[in-house]
This record gives sequence, structure tokens and C-alpha cells, in this order.
Amino acid sequence: MHGHLDNRSSEDIAALVREELARLRRSRQWLADEAGLSISTLEKALSGRRPFTLATVVRLEEALGRPLRAGATPRLSSEPPEMAPAELGAYARAGVRWLEGDYLTLRPSFNNPGAVYAYRLLIEWNEACHCLTFQESARVDAAFTQAGRVSFPHLSGHIYLVTQESGQYRVAILGRPTISGELNGILTTLVVGEGSQLLPAATPLALIPCRAGMEPEFGLVEPGHSRFEEYRTRLDRIVAGGFARLIG
Repeated sequence: MHGHLDNRSSEDIAALVREELARLRRSRQWLADEAGLSISTLEKALSGRRPFTLATVVRLEEALGRPLRAGATPRLSSEPPEMAPAELGAYARAGVRWLEGDYLTLRPSFNNPGAVYAYRLLIEWNEACHCLTFQESARVDAAFTQAGRVSFPHLSGHIYLVTQESGQYRVAILGRPTISGELNGILTTLVVGEGSQLLPAATPLALIPCRAGMEPEFGLVEPGHSRFEEYRTRLDRIVAGGFARLIG
């Protein structure tokens, strides 16, 4: 299991790994973490300075959710595959494991022009519904905290966070992650208008992975706050950087 592969096989696997990272827009550090490898080991194998071992390749296959060896097939199990329903994109858990975790979520404030609204969002696999679900927390307006299911159709490659309650929908549309794992897109929802009237609205939305050592600030972040410029810049680049388009 620990024998080294020949140079040709190692080169072919390295090429497949680089292609898959580019397709997923994920970093080598992310892959090393997911596969339980040191970044040094991964870098040496991908650069050809050290051939892959079979054990390393198996770990990479599990982390990426796809076979890398010629003729290799996913491990068979007596358990049914963990697949989301067709209406959510029929994605396999192994292929979306990288999406699970806590995120700092940013959007413009609806009630305080110029300010940024920050809260926490958790994405995790739900065994009961066989799909990814999300749950918001640390919201100032706790009564409006949202939860729902994650749709990830391969056709568009976009990620949808969908809240459905009594026929009403709230949807976030997010693009593929950046190299640092951020998800950028647009939130469509209802906001309070004149009196008790609710109005449809769309706004930029950013999800930043909460990594070890990160100390995010939640709540209403206004000009003068220590994190305001950072958070505002992250939101402004969603449209300016071509992650989404607001037409009006």
C-alpha cells in the first residue's frame, strides 16, 4: 500500500490533480488538509520531485471524490451512496464535502445605507434529507434567521441556498469558490417597505470560510468600525470583479 508508483503514473496523476483543483478553484493547501497530507508532501509529488505512493493517491481520491488511477473505481459499500435528490442537483456528498463548514456572511444593510450586515452561516450534510443544509446564526434580527437546503446542479455550476416556507422563497445564488474558498453572488429576498408592505430586493452576498485563528465580527458594521473597510471592500468587488451583475 505504501509502494511508490512509477514516474509515468505519477505524472499522469499529478496532471489530473492539477486539473481538478483548477476546475474546483481550490488551493493545494485545501487539498492537503482534506487528504490529511502535509503541503510539502503534496507539492513534491505534484512537481515531480517525489513519486506518489498508492496510499497518498487513495487519500487524494477520497478528498476529491473521483478516481485518479487508470481503471480505478470508487470503493463499493453495502450502504447506498450519499446522494442529494435530483431536484437539488443529485450531487454526491463526497463531491461537496469541501463546501461544509462555518462562513462569515456579508451583505449590505437594508436599513442603514452604506453599512454592512455580518452574520454566521453553517453548511453541513443532513442525514435525514440526504443533502447539504444551511443554518444562519449570530444575526442582530434573530427573528429573521434563515435555514434551508443547498442546491448544486452541475449544469450551471452555481450553488443555491434556498429557504422555502409556506410557499415563500428566499434564494442566494453563489458562484464557484475563489482560490481562498470565498463564495460570491446575489441574495434575493423580501424587505420591509412602506407600512407593512414587503418588497422584493436583490443584493450582493459574500461567504468567507471561518478558518482557524480567524476572529470575525458579527452584527451591523458601520463606517468607523475596525472591520468596515475590509467588509465593504469584499462586497464592492462582487460586482466590480465580475462575480455577479446587478441590472437596473
